[in-house]
Order: sequence, then C-alpha cells, then structure tokens
Amino acid sequence: MSSAASRGRTNTCRLAMNTDTDASIRQTDTDALLARLSAVEKGYIADPYVRRFVPARGRWEPRGPLMNVGTYVRGRAVDGLVEGWFEGAAREGRSVQVVSMGAGSDTRFWRVATGEYRDLLRVYVEIDFAEVTSKKAMAIRKSKELSEVLGEVRVENGGTTVHGEKYHLLAADLRLGPETTLGRLLEPILDWSVATLLLFECVLVYMEPGASDGILRWFAGHVEGPLGGIVYEMFGLEDAFGKVMVENLKARGVLLPGAVPYSSVEKLPGRFLGTGFERAGAVTLRELWRGLGAEERARICGLEGLDEVEELELVLGHYGVTWGLRGTWSAWDRAGEAQRQRED
Repeated sequence: MSSAASRGRTNTCRLAMNTDTDASIRQTDTDALLARLSAVEKGYIADPYVRRFVPARGRWEPRGPLMNVGTYVRGRAVDGLVEGWFEGAAREGRSVQVVSMGAGSDTRFWRVATGEYRDLLRVYVEIDFAEVTSKKAMAIRKSKELSEVLGEVRVENGGTTVHGEKYHLLAADLRLGPETTLGRLLEPILDWSVATLLLFECVLVYMEPGASDGILRWFAGHVEGPLGGIVYEMFGLEDAFGKVMVENLKARGVLLPGAVPYSSVEKLPGRFLGTGFERAGAVTLRELWRGLGAEERARICGLEGLDEVEELELVLGHYGVTWGLRGTWSAWDRAGEAQRQRED
C-alpha cells in the first residue's frame, strides 16, 4: 500500500469496463497486479503464477510497505474464506463451483486447481470485460505453466474467451444486467445444484448499487445448492480520510457509486441480507491486521521495517471483507469471530 491514500492507489480496486472512457478503471487491474507482484517479491505472500501475467517488457517499481501489507491482509482474508468454503465442501462430500466476477489478472484458479482441494473443484468461471479477458487469454496462451493446468484449451470470440477442462474465462459487461449477460454465459457451464461460491474483489464498488444487487438476486434465484458470496472493497468514505480517497480517485477518472450505501462496517452485511442470502458478516482489514498472531505480525513488520502503523491502520479501516451465505452450511462458522468480538 502506498504511504498516502492521497495518491489514490491504496489497495486499488478494479473493474474493467468496455469503453475508452473507462480506461482509468481498467488501469486499476494493472495496479492490483503489480501490487501483488510486489508483495510476492518482498516475501509477504506466495504466488508462483502472478509473474506470468506481468508483461515481460514492462517496467514496474516495488510498492511501499503500506501497500505490501495491505495486499497481504487482503489476500489472507479472502484466501481464508475461500479455503473455508472448500473445507465445508470436503466435510459434506460436495463439489464446488466458483464464479469470480471482475476477475482481472487474478491467479486464484491456478492456486486452487493445483492445491489441496483441486479434486473438489467442478468448474471455475472468471468474468470480466473484453479488454481485460483478451489480455489474460494471451498470457495463458503464451505460458505453458498456465495453460497446462487448464488441460485442453479452446480460445474463442476473437481471443476474449478461454475454455479449459474446468476453467472458463468469459467476456461480459456486468452493468447490462444478469438476465442479458449471466444467463446466456453461465447456463451451459454451471450446475445449479452444486455448492456455488461468488467472488467480487473490488468490483461492485464501481457499479450502481441497484446493478450489483441485481446480480446477487439473480444468483440467489438460480442456485439451488449452498450459495456463498465474498466481497472485498472500500467503504466508509464519508469521513475526512475517505473523502481524500474519493477525490484522488475521481481525479484519475475513477468513481465509486457502489460505496455510497455503506458508510460503516455494520452496514456491509446488508448487501447480502437484502438480496436473498440468509446470513452475512463483515470485518475490516484493520481488525484482521490487529488479530494476527504475534509471530506472524513480527514477520510482516520485519520484512521492510514497517514503522507507519498508525497510517496503515487508518487505511485498513476503510477496506472490508463481507461474506454472505444461503443454505445449511458450516463453512464459515469461524469467519464471524472478529465480527462477534466487535459486537461484544
């Protein structure tokens, strides 16, 4: 994380759009990719696939300690929830399908497909806009390490779509509504009886609330098996620090209409509870950072000599992870611990 939210680069979120006027938002995918690469290079996280998506001829500068720590906490939070979903599936003898919207250059499919729970994965779908999926498709085609995990690969629709044995990369504009986009794309791929996990890592914050709620309601109305959702994004932007973030992102052409309804972490679960999910919870990255064990926290602080803890916590307090659940499922029983401690 950069030392100043004033640069508008703090753990930048990303949703690639389909017009040139949205280029500044598409650029945030590159920001997020390079932030992850920096965290890997500095030893905060492990990801053997991230470099495969970085252009070989591109130049990049390592991020500062604040951004690297932010990337670490974000990854730890989302990874923990995803692993919890697969652990729940393993206990109940279920398979899992994952739909990641606004996936950008994310490497999670490769990490899941080569990890402990690879045999539980039925299908993994990534959806983003064509400008983003075309670049990802090209990276997959150029890398044996990426493509061999997919098995037999088909590239379609002018290079914007990739189909593997379990992996599907699809181009779509989520703003157009699920009835005209998701149904056409997903009906041939998904099994609605399978435990389904939805991922939204800094996607819905760029959409109007009505549009994002429509996507969640659509899945709630189609999935018959257990349904879970994970959202990572900014919130609480009405205070002085948040207003600085908003103004600096606006200067880059990035607007955050999806953050408006969520002025506090307590309001974040409403995203799921109002769209057909039965249970939901939320936690800030600051709470997760403070909850690290002493040994792990010492490791992280020692990597680059972190000495800006107060500023770090201020930034982390404006990012949250929200989860929603529908169905009888114990996958995330432990996820609510930080939330319960806050409420107590």
